[in-house]
Amino acid sequence: MGDEVVARTFRALVESADQKFARVRDVPAYGRGPNHYFQKVFKAYTRLWQYQQENRSKLVEAGLQRWEIGEIASRIGQLYFGQYMRTSEARFLLESYIFYEAILNRGYFQGSKGSVKDLVLRFKELRFYARFLLVSLLMNRLEMVRVLVERFRALVDDCKVTFRETKNNFREWTLVVQEIVRFMKVETAFMNVRPLRYCNLFDSYPSSLPYVARFHAKKMLKFRDALLASYHRNEVKFAELTLDTYRMLQCLEWEPSGSFYQKRTVGLNEKLNENGALNDHSGTSGLIDINLVVDMTDPTLPPNPRKAILYRPSVTQLIAVIATICEELPPDSVMLIYLSASGKFGHGNISQMENSGGTRKSSKVKVVSDLSHEFDGSMPEAPVNNKGHSSDCHESFLWLGPKGNGGSSNNLYPGDIIPFTRRPLFLIIDSDNSHAFKAGELHGAERGETSALLLSPLKPAFKGPFGFDTMQNGSQFTFFLTAPLQAFYELVGLSFSDTDLDAYNDADKILSTAFSEWEVILCTSTSLDLVWAQVLSDPFLRRLILRFIFCRCALSLFCPPEDSEQYLPLCFPQLPSPVSPSSDAVQSAVLQLANHLGVAECFSFNNL
Repeated sequence: MGDEVVARTFRALVESADQKFARVRDVPAYGRGPNHYFQKVFKAYTRLWQYQQENRSKLVEAGLQRWEIGEIASRIGQLYFGQYMRTSEARFLLESYIFYEAILNRGYFQGSKGSVKDLVLRFKELRFYARFLLVSLLMNRLEMVRVLVERFRALVDDCKVTFRETKNNFREWTLVVQEIVRFMKVETAFMNVRPLRYCNLFDSYPSSLPYVARFHAKKMLKFRDALLASYHRNEVKFAELTLDTYRMLQCLEWEPSGSFYQKRTVGLNEKLNENGALNDHSGTSGLIDINLVVDMTDPTLPPNPRKAILYRPSVTQLIAVIATICEELPPDSVMLIYLSASGKFGHGNISQMENSGGTRKSSKVKVVSDLSHEFDGSMPEAPVNNKGHSSDCHESFLWLGPKGNGGSSNNLYPGDIIPFTRRPLFLIIDSDNSHAFKAGELHGAERGETSALLLSPLKPAFKGPFGFDTMQNGSQFTFFLTAPLQAFYELVGLSFSDTDLDAYNDADKILSTAFSEWEVILCTSTSLDLVWAQVLSDPFLRRLILRFIFCRCALSLFCPPEDSEQYLPLCFPQLPSPVSPSSDAVQSAVLQLANHLGVAECFSFNNL
């Protein structure tokens, strides 16, 4: 086949694949609709990738540039990540990581040294770094994240110098760098101690496993779908993934390595050369070992629940997504809805922004929800005018952010959820106005199925005179539900550096023993409400319930009784009294943990 024919065929394949890729943006990222179109796009890019591999030398002679190979690999990585966001299947996230890592190692987007870099190419490289950073975060590859952050920062700085006449084009990218640095500063304190994802090595307890296996209720529900939505002004986030959503997303997934999981940090240390740099893979082979996924995942794991992730949604968008998921929810299934938002209009737009050390501006670079859009240079959100809305602070709603002309058009009320209670719901409301959803507002007003409700405290608790900045550290309640021991450390003012690894592991064992005992209590209780009983067999929801019990008890013993209404979480229906904050079985575990860490003076125990 002649070089001209090869080049012509390649360009035709690129054009065909790109056209299919462009249409993917119109496919909703939620619901259980058919994904046959994704298969067509994957097929087109698989054919394109194989063709450029088989004809690499001829294509290079015909003028094929390295960045064009990187662009193909990047599109494939984006497709895999998009499928992960749609399906929550870990293998797609792993595939995406493999392609992005290959692009990085082979320097497909890097220009020749000393040359004037092309502006369009630099934007491609910036988008690549932002997308790879997100994938690496969700993979918990911290070493890779650190390398990417440094390279990303250096690239942005270089672009601002090289392209001075277009400096304004890089303001958004500077904000993206600031976001990821802030995100990592908060999240790295306890990272890699244990996974946030469900891992049998940590979250399955042999002594209580027989009780869980034998447990049976009149009705048993399967957890298949979740919706995670959040918005707080100036909260810690990267692109459209907030810190709270990031934690909750992982909490509702299986650790991909499953039984292969090892208690050690696996990452770039094994890939760095003796000079501390990434090993050079800049050769021309273009081969990417997609079979690595087989070696990195446990095939015996059940599928993850599907999750729809929404950042700063409009109320109508949120309701539409809930309606779609409920309509497609399989029989005998339960849907989890996690809402993290303030109950005050424009909350945190002045004082908390100044106190958090962050910036008023927020990047609008689309990374999570957008597969193919180019750089979005839209301006950051405008400040919110609080005037005329002071009365809203005590009304029963969650504020999901400014929309249109502001006002109350983007307030979510408990009544907005009621139509969907015709299906079983497991609701987690994390807000300074969460009690708006308690008895009388939502609980007891359902239209068919009584919902399970976990409601956050109205205020966070903490040790020390400086207070707790939710915008800077993430929600304390969500932290307890996703990383309970780390949240306990934070509650009493401890950092990981204050204790050695052995002390931390012993504390983790104390908590695991308590969770195992509470599992037995719940599984053998004759007073367990059916709402909880019908979801107790699901490992994800059971783990959330156990962590709620721990959170409620720790906060009740930590906070003065006169302030309990503001500082304690609530659940509806009520859980059995043997796991209440005043029960010996629960208090004794908190006491043992507090004594082990030397912080018993922070709590008020009932003569234990």
